[in-house]
Amino acid sequence: MKTKAVRLYGPCDLRLEEFELPKIKDDEILAKVISDSICMSSYKSSKQGGAHKRVPNDIATNPTIIGHEFCGELIEVGSKWADKFKAGDKFSIQPALNYKGSLNAPGYSYPMIGGDATYVIIPQEVMEMDCLLAYEGDAFFGGSLAEPVSCIVGGFHANYHTKGGSYVHEMGVVEDGKMALLAGVGPMGLGAIDYAIHCDRKPSLLVVTDIDDARLARAASLFTVEEAKQNGVKLIYVNTSKPEHNVEYLKQLAGGDGFDDVFVYAPVKPVVEQADAILGKDGCLNFFAGPTDPNFSANFNFYNVHYASTHIVGTSGGNTDDMRESLKMMAEGKLNPAIMITHIGGLNAVVETTLNLPNIPGGKKLIYNEIEMDLIALDDLASKADESPLYAELAKIVSANNGIWCAEAEKYLLANAPKI
Repeated sequence: MKTKAVRLYGPCDLRLEEFELPKIKDDEILAKVISDSICMSSYKSSKQGGAHKRVPNDIATNPTIIGHEFCGELIEVGSKWADKFKAGDKFSIQPALNYKGSLNAPGYSYPMIGGDATYVIIPQEVMEMDCLLAYEGDAFFGGSLAEPVSCIVGGFHANYHTKGGSYVHEMGVVEDGKMALLAGVGPMGLGAIDYAIHCDRKPSLLVVTDIDDARLARAASLFTVEEAKQNGVKLIYVNTSKPEHNVEYLKQLAGGDGFDDVFVYAPVKPVVEQADAILGKDGCLNFFAGPTDPNFSANFNFYNVHYASTHIVGTSGGNTDDMRESLKMMAEGKLNPAIMITHIGGLNAVVETTLNLPNIPGGKKLIYNEIEMDLIALDDLASKADESPLYAELAKIVSANNGIWCAEAEKYLLANAPKI
């Protein structure tokens, strides 16, 4: 079977190509990939090429398929897995396999599986590590976004706290505690607000900061103070670019004692140092946003480490349990990952989008692999309606859904967009 895929040959060398997939082995599965969400991690691996820890050194002659936030349908199941999976099943994949201690992952390391392809062969280690996950949602984009949502879930589970006189780490954020999300209205920050309000271990206070009023206003329209209150959470949005909204102001919002859990969603030195400064006793700082600079550093108050038991954790991805929780909450309607999506496009848009990702504003860029369509912002659909009946109809659907991508829009797009 032929597949079309975006493959990595070296630093900044991505190519959209068509090639033949071999017949699957008894321990493999053939799958059709419908959607993939482009992650900043794909940008990093594409810029670094073989120097990236998950990318093989021989990609110049053995290129790998990029993309690791994908969802699709199983087409053919090898006999080894026939009792567990069947053709037609929707699936999502946890890319962090941790197979025999290796960092190899779909979307980074394999020549025949990655999210930016029409068809892929799922290798046996994905099933062996229980990382091929059933998806029950009505839209494929939910399965694609399960991986980034699981990173958020994992961050909340990775925080820890202690009690005086005990060396036991109690895992997870403080229930009914005081939480702050700094630089918290980007795509991952929005997902974190959603999770914080609707998970089973909610804070009583949630302070969300950014330096842009427009981004804060959009977040406040998606997750209102009233909705948070109905879920038992006092939600406050703060623009920290204003001089009066300094460290002392933030600490006063938490009653003057500081926060139990502080998440940093941008790898910016002043933001990290602000997070450290607003920690309360036994406060946990989660450095969520991975930097591209291997020498990135920031000051940390070690007086407070010693006398106030402040501490720091970092998470890079969620585990399979986190992903299962994400899929379950989405299926139950408790989480709406569509709020993270700001752009859509076809497989032809992957190369340019991936290599220029830091320069494209907005949130998640969602790719539909079987269509040909240049990347377009949801906000631009209406202004370009005259150019295409497809844009015009999508603009109507998205507008009727408060500007948010949805299952109806996905179904219309897949049925009417030109095939690649």
